[in-house]
Amino acid sequence: MTFATLPAAQALELACSPQTRADELSALAQHPDNAVREAVARHPNTPAEVLGTLGESYPAAVLSNPALTLLRLAQPGLLGGWPGETVARLVALPQAPAWVQDAALRHEQLPPRLAVAARSDLSETRIRNLACAADWQLREAMARRRDLPASLAEMLGNDDDYDVRKAVAAREELSPALSARLAADAHAFVRAVVARRMDLPIAAMLALADDEDYDVQAAIARRHDLPRATREALAASDHPGVRAAALQAWQVPQGWLGRAEHDADPEVRAALARRPQLPAAAMERLAADPSEVVRRALLDRDDLSEAAILSLIQSPEPDIRLHVASAAEMSAAVLEALALDSDPTVRTVLCVRPDLPGSVLERLSDDEVAEVRRGAALAEAPGDALLLKLMADPHPGVRRAVATHPLLPADAFGPLAADPDAGVRLSLAGRADLPPLVRARLQADPDEQVRLEAGL
Repeated sequence: MTFATLPAAQALELACSPQTRADELSALAQHPDNAVREAVARHPNTPAEVLGTLGESYPAAVLSNPALTLLRLAQPGLLGGWPGETVARLVALPQAPAWVQDAALRHEQLPPRLAVAARSDLSETRIRNLACAADWQLREAMARRRDLPASLAEMLGNDDDYDVRKAVAAREELSPALSARLAADAHAFVRAVVARRMDLPIAAMLALADDEDYDVQAAIARRHDLPRATREALAASDHPGVRAAALQAWQVPQGWLGRAEHDADPEVRAALARRPQLPAAAMERLAADPSEVVRRALLDRDDLSEAAILSLIQSPEPDIRLHVASAAEMSAAVLEALALDSDPTVRTVLCVRPDLPGSVLERLSDDEVAEVRRGAALAEAPGDALLLKLMADPHPGVRRAVATHPLLPADAFGPLAADPDAGVRLSLAGRADLPPLVRARLQADPDEQVRLEAGL
């Protein structure tokens, strides 16, 4: 028996013993028990390279290891040789000392440096240094900090990388001059972020509403504080993405809804389908839309009318019907309609619904597809009569499902123990509630696996 295969209690005792040697701890680091590996990470005799491996999963244990400081003095570049993810996990801990942060900033991989940049307790000096770092990801991280000095925000607003400028544009507070400069940025992604600012001046709104990039126009179109004429112009844009975005504003004029319902582009109609407080009549019409994009948009709603649901389950796409069949609440009429679905997967999912009427489940238990009949056998409360019927199903997979049902009638144990399919008998043999005579019969089964299962 190796250290990695020791019983957990014995392995944990060794991992906590001060007499355990380094080679033994290295072997225990491979133990499958979580507590054992964590104890190894805390042990002062654990080799440095093993700590470097364990640190990703147990950073607090490694950081509290009493030998870590000595290892650092003996090996000045200790953390530089450890995996980047391990060092990142260490430096992300609030109690990580300054020397760990310094080592992380010197690490050749980026994750440790990003972990330092994410700390909330950075000094102004360290923030300034990171704002001038060569890696744009670090400068971007600084641009997102709430405690970034205004002078550095101005500097990063002129950064060569547009991701950094985007992060600056998303800051809650910007000087009017910086905001105006970013609103005229060369990159459309930056201008689109500016277009979403809550404090955007009206002049900037009007300029961005006329932007050459449709994504920028779409970002502006979602605003509810635009001048009426500007909103109307964007809602009637020649680009469907802008028209769809205009429908995503917090409030829109009622007349826009009817116009959107007849829009030639399905993305616009899909945006309408997602709007809150959509009239039931509009839902029903959209549920029969020729575009699956529109019908899929309706699936996100939790207020669909029964008529809209009945229309959706006529969709040619099986996954749409399957989504409907999995919904939390459904009327009896919808359940009845889904039981007639052409896709057996939809009918199978329906079987295990606790709210399925017994008459529908009975009908599904006679389905021509064995998978559906198996679904009926897995229903939460199918009743004795149904289980006894399915116990005689011609397909062994159905009978195997019956054999595992927690509400299996007492009359079913004997026949199932004599089933010609070994898989049925195996499924039955794994039950904890076997009558003694049935268990004895299965322990003498001709199949070895059945005998073993019944003997457990």
